[in-house]
Amino acid sequence: MPHSPLDDAMRLAIGEARKGRFTACPNPTVGAVLIKDGEIRASGWHRQAGQPHAEIMCLADAEAKGVSPKGATMAVTLEPCNHTGRTGPCSEALIKAGVARVAVGMRDPNPVACGGLERLRSAGIEVVEGVLEQECRDLVADFATWTLHKRPFVMVKMASTLDGRIATRTGHSRWVTGEEARAAVHRLRQGIGLAGGAVLVGGETFRLDDPLLTARIEGLPAEQIRQPLACVVTSRLPGPRDGFKLLTERPTQTAFFVDTKSMLSPEAMNLCDMGLKVVPIDRGENGAYDFAFMLEWLFRRGVHYVLCEGGGRLALSLMEAGLCDMLLLHLAPKILGDGEARPVFAGRHPAAMDEALGFRLAKTEALGGDLALTLFPRPLSRQER
Repeated sequence: MPHSPLDDAMRLAIGEARKGRFTACPNPTVGAVLIKDGEIRASGWHRQAGQPHAEIMCLADAEAKGVSPKGATMAVTLEPCNHTGRTGPCSEALIKAGVARVAVGMRDPNPVACGGLERLRSAGIEVVEGVLEQECRDLVADFATWTLHKRPFVMVKMASTLDGRIATRTGHSRWVTGEEARAAVHRLRQGIGLAGGAVLVGGETFRLDDPLLTARIEGLPAEQIRQPLACVVTSRLPGPRDGFKLLTERPTQTAFFVDTKSMLSPEAMNLCDMGLKVVPIDRGENGAYDFAFMLEWLFRRGVHYVLCEGGGRLALSLMEAGLCDMLLLHLAPKILGDGEARPVFAGRHPAAMDEALGFRLAKTEALGGDLALTLFPRPLSRQER
């Protein structure tokens, strides 16, 4: 494909936008750059809800550098807003600044804020749509989920060997991946916590690993980290004397999601007395939990991200329910070669390859000696719906 300067500018804008991941929540992460005389002269990104949007920050950066935006091109990852909320409409600010052309990655999925492109065109500004559109859509996939589906953005994170195993046949799993990959997970937990999100595990992972589900960042005191809510889906509640870390160290930051029968148990009452939340969720005819209700319950309480860290059965259940929005798979360059070792996913019985759950690879990244894959679910075909 021919080289496109607008593509290069949009990649820089995407890089700017990523600086606001988690801090901009519940707003979208947006970045912008200003192009004048063929060069990038200014940049900006949206830092936090209630603060200036990326376009305004970019114009402010240009002013600070003595660069006039008149006649310039701005590349912005998301359609400039056209409404007055906690800040004014960016479309009007661009018109007032004299920008001649605006390149956008995608239109705003929020019906309240859209219409900026039409406003720019009506003012005589040239608009170029769809520049690196897929990358820009991936950038605000979380915001689209909040806006269109009214539930948290669900990220499933798993780590496996090259032959798809998460533990040996004895259950030994420390460690599948190396230090850099594990540190990346803690940074992700830190971001999830910063945005008021939650980390989710199944009952087996809870009982076998006894996790804290906290972010631990080298050189950063624990009291300076806003920890994510810890969530466990299980049919077997622990007793108050079982000594699990979530009970002894994080009782007021932990929620158990259980079926109605378990909700009426003495264990549930004891956990509530300790300060933990115990929430009933129904099971369907096939025995599957009503995860949609769980996510709705969390979203009503301000949880915008859910990071599922296992086990494999819980992750697969979310995928089959269409509730996995992003898969983060960390692959270690190791092979166990044991058919009895624990697989990363198990429980389905497809007869044909086209029955597999499909994903689109969006990003690959080296984390030390491991490989991190970022994937998005492939939309279901009409026949699959």
